[in-house]
Amino acid sequence: MFDTHCHLTNPALSEGLHDVLEQAAAAGVHGLLSVATDAADAAAALTLATTHEHIWCTAGVHPSEAGRDHDLAALNAVADHPRCLAWGELGLDRHWPDPPLAAQITLLEAQLDHIKAHDQHRLPIVIHCRKAVADLLPRLLDSGIDMQRFVFHCFTETPAEAQQLLDAGVYLSFTGVVTYTNASDVAKASDLIPLDRLMIETDAPYLSPEPVRKVRPNQPAHVAHTAAFLAARRGLATAAFLEQVDTTARNFYGFPA
Repeated sequence: MFDTHCHLTNPALSEGLHDVLEQAAAAGVHGLLSVATDAADAAAALTLATTHEHIWCTAGVHPSEAGRDHDLAALNAVADHPRCLAWGELGLDRHWPDPPLAAQITLLEAQLDHIKAHDQHRLPIVIHCRKAVADLLPRLLDSGIDMQRFVFHCFTETPAEAQQLLDAGVYLSFTGVVTYTNASDVAKASDLIPLDRLMIETDAPYLSPEPVRKVRPNQPAHVAHTAAFLAARRGLATAAFLEQVDTTARNFYGFPA
């Protein structure tokens, strides 16, 4: 299986990366996408990707970094590398009051413009969206970028919003949050997603799934628990579920077979 979204450059994982990767391999995780939060992080993730055959990376600036100066052109050297599979993560987050939404919107729109101007590879785009579908979706639609290039990672919104996003053409990816008993709406939303539009991830070192929710840090090996939960919810054997969502990840990101 793939962990389509983790942060291997985060010190919680990077300081014990050898063990993290060994445990991932033992759990059956054969590919990891280390997602960037700013240009420096993207460069660090690329270094990992070029030195580990089962790691790939992205290039983007997280909305939590809004309000700071960012040299978006510095992302190009990463985005142009064959080990970089996507832009992102970028988007909007209304959960925290800072940075202000206006600053996040400025950063988001600057990145969308940058992607359109530097688009020779037509990379997929990883979207961070927390309590912000109504703010974010119209801006993506107005960008003119093919909506099938977007994946809303760590989807934690309502079933109605999931359907709205499906209708717009995007992909959705689920973390361990979907396994939480206090997140039944997220599980119901997952039921709506066709397997050719659904992916799984950890967002490690965050959001450990049940039954290892108290384990810190979360790590890529734990994507197996999210896979088992979603497979059982659909009445599928985990292997059959993984065969389908792995195909989705390969088709979306271009992971090798």
